[in-house]
Amino acid sequence: MKQAIRSYVLRQGRTTPAQKRALEELFPKFGIDFSATPLSQESVFHRKAPLILEIGSGMGETTAEIAQTHPEADFIAAEVHGPGVGSLLNRIAAAGLPNLRIVRHDAAQVLQHMIADGSLAAIHLFFPDPWPKKRHHKRRLVQPPFVSLLAEKLSAGGIVHLATDWPDYADQMAAAFLENSFFEKAERGFAERPSTKFEARGRRLGNPIRDLYFRRR
Repeated sequence: MKQAIRSYVLRQGRTTPAQKRALEELFPKFGIDFSATPLSQESVFHRKAPLILEIGSGMGETTAEIAQTHPEADFIAAEVHGPGVGSLLNRIAAAGLPNLRIVRHDAAQVLQHMIADGSLAAIHLFFPDPWPKKRHHKRRLVQPPFVSLLAEKLSAGGIVHLATDWPDYADQMAAAFLENSFFEKAERGFAERPSTKFEARGRRLGNPIRDLYFRRR
């Protein structure tokens, strides 16, 4: 791709002892090392099943709940922040989730290099950084080149499910998908999205929560 895509800005955050221990002890069991070649779903999950990628899983509560609710599907979470990775690793271990694994790496690079074209049944992107200042809007993840990348990785009929509490970002995301000929609006996603701390914060601030769904033609 001509334009570099980056899905995050690394911010400092305190890693708790439990999260640090999970990074050291649980990542070798439930983590996937970044690779420049496509991963084999069967080698990771030992079966063929719908594959879902979550971009930016945060502290992992939503990711783990969806994976637990849908044991018939396999889930890969891409997250860079140590505290979030450690938290999700602990959730995977506590719930005994054989269908959820995590890559500690930039999701855009995970998509570009580790995910085979046409292999995803769904992509989840919940409450991405809104970069609220107008001069920073160019830093938002959902831009036309990124939407084109998602189209490459989804199978026909695959769903992208997005959520945000920033109205102008919701409008920007909708425009980016509808301008891409590979996508059309959908009525629902692969899974119902559980409530998140970002949603609760948005509601406290009076921000409308919007879920957007788009289907790969």
